[in-house]
Order: sequence, then structure tokens, then C-alpha cells
Amino acid sequence: MADTVNKTLDPRVNRRGFLKGCTMAAAALGLSESMVPKMVEAATSAQRPPVIWLHFQECTGCTETMLRGAHPDLANLILDIISLDYHETVMAAAGHQAEQALHDSMEKNAGKYILVVEGGIPTAENGIYCKIAGKTAMESLEEVAANAAAIIAYGTCATFGGVQAAKPNPTGSVGVDSLVFDKPIINISGCPPNPVNFLGTVLHYLTFQRLPAVDSLKRPKFAYGRRIHDHCERRAHFDEGRFVEQFGDEYHKQGYCLYKVGCKGPETFANCPVARFNEAGVWPVSVGHGCIGCTEPKFWDTMTPFYDRLPDVTIPGSGIVDDADRIGTKVLGVTAAAVGIHAAVGIGKRLIKGKSDSEG
Repeated sequence: MADTVNKTLDPRVNRRGFLKGCTMAAAALGLSESMVPKMVEAATSAQRPPVIWLHFQECTGCTETMLRGAHPDLANLILDIISLDYHETVMAAAGHQAEQALHDSMEKNAGKYILVVEGGIPTAENGIYCKIAGKTAMESLEEVAANAAAIIAYGTCATFGGVQAAKPNPTGSVGVDSLVFDKPIINISGCPPNPVNFLGTVLHYLTFQRLPAVDSLKRPKFAYGRRIHDHCERRAHFDEGRFVEQFGDEYHKQGYCLYKVGCKGPETFANCPVARFNEAGVWPVSVGHGCIGCTEPKFWDTMTPFYDRLPDVTIPGSGIVDDADRIGTKVLGVTAAAVGIHAAVGIGKRLIKGKSDSEG
């Protein structure tokens, strides 16, 4: 127990995790190894960007996933990279003290703070379905967004309305960019999104003083530029016509393609197969469950029932090669991305070794 505590408090261990996180983020962004020191310098500057994090209609799963990140962990993120001035889940203050912290940060950092929004914003009946401190989510968003330098909509609820927006959407839930039109907005969708994509976005902003390039849905291209299907480790089984017929069968045990049991990878854009989750190199498909398309707009309507196959994908026996090209193979690009992410650990080790040698 004492060893665990000592390792946690050891600044060398924290630095190792921090460097690994920056390296992984650089790889995810498609930047060269030479950019890592610049990202580290930007992230550790004395002027940490103030961040205000608002919660609306959501389950807090996006924050929960962030809490489980390790490169860097939440402590490094909020103590070394950003100044987290307001976040209802992790802040100690409550009630009037919390509201005072919010307004103090808004006043002190007007025009400079990054606003992160987690959760959908209900608009039906003047927004009565979500109120915080006597104000509707719509009112709070309008007030805090007014003086933000940039806005990050984090999670599918904040980007597209989420499960609350599923038909018939009784609360009129919408994403941030349906209500805010005069601020730079980036959508990091997912239910939940990968913390690496949040870190990569923040580090890009700190390094280049601008948000990364986005797609037509305002999602960062580095994370949402390719389909799940394009870089899935089970893609070869799809191309060869080897499918799981039902969960638990022999083909499931052998790791065959999950398309027939509902995988939505052919119509979902995200870097889950490359970035992965939980510091264990896993993501849903790798452990035997199909993608549910959670990074896409209205996925609760368009991707359900989750265990029914997609109707417009030709399977082997009737034009599979043409469909594979249409869906997007891009094998070389995929391999490069995967190698980039997994090489990040090695790059981080070299940076750490160089630091240790210079200190010694």
C-alpha cells in the first residue's frame, strides 16, 4: 500500500504519464515526434487556460470516463494543463459558493476561458426540463457562452442531443451548436467519448492557438475522419465472409466479424479501434460486442435495434469487393494511424530517458 502511494506521489511517475499522454495525443493528431516537446511546453506554461465545465441533460458518463484516464490522469489534467474553475462533479464547493466560483471565473477570464458542455439542452416549454440554480440550461448556456473563447461540446448529448433527443424527444433536447452560433465550437461526440480526443483537442488549442480541423459535423478530423469499419481488427473477417451468427457461438469465440449481430461500424466515424479505452488496449468490438454507432447524430433512432444488421451493406457472395471499396478500405492510412498510436509509448519512453539522463 505504501509503495502504491509513493508511486502516485512521485513526480517522475506523474511526468512519465504526462509525457505519454502528450505523445499519444500527438500521434492521434497525426503530428510528428518533433511536435511533442512543443506540445509539452505549451501544456506546462504558466498560463493554464481557464475551463468552465457545465452539466445539463446527461448521465455524467463522459466525466466518469475522463476520471478513469491515465495519460494524463485527471489530477495532472486539472493541475498542470488546464485551470478547471467550475465542474459540478469534481469541485468541492456547492450551492451559493459554487455559483460564486462560476461567476468569478467568468468575470476574471472574460474572453479567455474554454467552455466545456456535457449534456443536452432541453428547449421544449422554454427549457423547464433542466434547471440549475434557478436558471434553465438554455439560460445558463447563453450566459456562460457569451464570453467564452471557444466551446467544446463533450459527448453525444452535448453534440447532438443524445438519448434525450430520441423520438419523440419530449424535452426538445438539442446540442450546443443548435443554440450558439457566434463562437468557435468543436463537437467531441461519443457515449462516452474517448478522453484521448479531449486531450488532443486541448493540446492542439494550446499549441497552435486554434481548434483542430473539423468535419461537416464540427468533429475533429483527427478523431472522426475515418469509419470504424476502415480500421477494425475484424475487418479481414468481414472481407472473407466470416461472421458471428449469434453471441456465444464458435465464430464469436474465434473473433469473427460482428456485422451480422448488429455492429454499426460500417456507418460510424470514430478512432475507437486505434485510441481504445481504459488503459487496457480494449474497445467494445475487441471484447466481442458490436459498435452501436454512438458517435453519430440521432444514433438512438438510426442505429436501433442495436442487434439488427445494417440493411445497406452487401455481405460476401454479392459484390463484397465493391462494397469494401465503397465503405472505405484505406488500409495503408489505417496501418499508419495504428502504428502511430501504439508507437507513442516507445516515443514517450525515449523522451523520459532523455530527461532522466539530463537530470542525472
